[in-house]
Amino acid sequence: MMLFFPLARRGRNENESPLRGGLRAVTLAASVSLGALSGAAVLTVAPAPVAAQQVSALMQSIAEAAAESKDLTAFYRANGYTPVFADDSARARARRQALLRAVQLAPEKGLAPYDTTLLTADLRAIRSERDLGRAEVAMAKLFLDYARDVQTGQLVPSRIDSGIVRQVPYRDGVSVLTNFARSNPQAYLRALEPSSPEYARLLREKARLEEVLAQGGWGQEVPGSKYEAGQSGNGVVILRNRLMAMGYLPRSASTSYDADMSRAVQLFQIRHGLAPDGVAGPGTLSQINVPPEERLASILVAIERERWMNFDRGQRHIWVNLTDFTAKIMDNDRVTFETRSVIGATQPDRRSPEFSDEMEFMVINPTWNVPRSITVKEYLPMMQRNPNAAGHLRIVDRNGRTVPRSAINFAAYTPSTFPFAMKEPPSDGNALGLVKFMFPNKYNIYLHDTPSKSLFGHETRAYSHGCIRLQQPFDFAYTLLARQTSDPEGFFRARLNTGRETVVELEQHVPVHLVYRTAITLPKGGMEYRRDIYGRDEKIWQALQQKGVQLRAVGG
Repeated sequence: MMLFFPLARRGRNENESPLRGGLRAVTLAASVSLGALSGAAVLTVAPAPVAAQQVSALMQSIAEAAAESKDLTAFYRANGYTPVFADDSARARARRQALLRAVQLAPEKGLAPYDTTLLTADLRAIRSERDLGRAEVAMAKLFLDYARDVQTGQLVPSRIDSGIVRQVPYRDGVSVLTNFARSNPQAYLRALEPSSPEYARLLREKARLEEVLAQGGWGQEVPGSKYEAGQSGNGVVILRNRLMAMGYLPRSASTSYDADMSRAVQLFQIRHGLAPDGVAGPGTLSQINVPPEERLASILVAIERERWMNFDRGQRHIWVNLTDFTAKIMDNDRVTFETRSVIGATQPDRRSPEFSDEMEFMVINPTWNVPRSITVKEYLPMMQRNPNAAGHLRIVDRNGRTVPRSAINFAAYTPSTFPFAMKEPPSDGNALGLVKFMFPNKYNIYLHDTPSKSLFGHETRAYSHGCIRLQQPFDFAYTLLARQTSDPEGFFRARLNTGRETVVELEQHVPVHLVYRTAITLPKGGMEYRRDIYGRDEKIWQALQQKGVQLRAVGG
């Protein structure tokens, strides 16, 4: 049994029979062979002489139908306007069957259903070679749409939120079509999907949650605002039942908040980025009461985000999940180092962007070159009130020369006319701390140390101007340097102890991925969820719904 929530949807063709019947009709009507055009029989027909006007009718039809797409025009020009989908050969039938089957199963992959109503009508109406050409191109368009959606996503990230500046690895349509025509169609269509373990686990969890919805969800929401050890009553029973339904608590008949329930709540808190105190307070209850529909939406968003990153992330790479406030070094998909992080604050102009780049070097004892935006928005107003404000910072002119504050009339400048820059020399109190990790990019984002250590004790750590602060930057550096020196700690500290700014190149650049995932799979099973602190996933989900992606309840 399959139930659908009342969201917009598009119809789809469920089988291939209209195409087969239409092809047989045009085959018998035309009695032609295109062997002279392609070098091989394209239509299976009774022997008959080739009429030039019949051949040109097919070619002209394909050319006209493909004209609105550069990729289709280039593909069919290169193959002599030979059909690859809409003839009656065994290979064409295999391509059609594989494509239509994949399209039919699109919702299982987290995609919107495809509207094949018009295509079905066109296939049933095939009576001439012009009809055949139009059907051929319609199938090719459907293939390209599906290939792009399943391979690199249904949405363009930068159109959703200005902070998602990720470069999606779109594939060339001509190459995709050409390779499909040369390959096993089913295998090729499967290979379009992301190969990451995370993608496969997300699909499995999607299917599991769809079954949960079909079975009625996780039961009643937990009332009240706080439950802790020793309590009993109806609210505790409802909490017990919901924790069991979600898989955090084994079967239990206890009506009190006992040690088992405390451990279950603690595990839930760990899996949701909450302080694991074992007490079901307001913050924990708000997350416990999130409905499975909302969790499923988070998974569908995560699947879309996986498609945006359908590329080789690097055998070793750095993974910074903004919603998780962590930075990890990954080796062969295993976490080999992890540290807490502080990310950009939630104000629109301070949020950390999402993108990928390569870490090239680290700077020990760095100078802080104060970003222009901070200089004119924060420090200039302070110095206009008090010229000696932020006295730990040097003011320099365009030639890098220090300018005494007594020589500057701060009141004479606006944010757009202030001609000076500001720098902070290396020191223990430097805003960047004692080391920064550079992957040069136009957003001026990097990872670095910080003197503000207390912030790492907070549950939500969104305080920076956009850069990523690390709780354990020295150990992070040692892990990176271990591949190029036998004594990474000694190497690092020898340069640190000089007190001078020192650049250390990484002999092997390391890919860095700043990501935003609110639904995170665990390799051994289970899920973790995080809050949508910047509201980006909500925007993505709204856009996916507009595309036709649906929440489904499957099973029963």
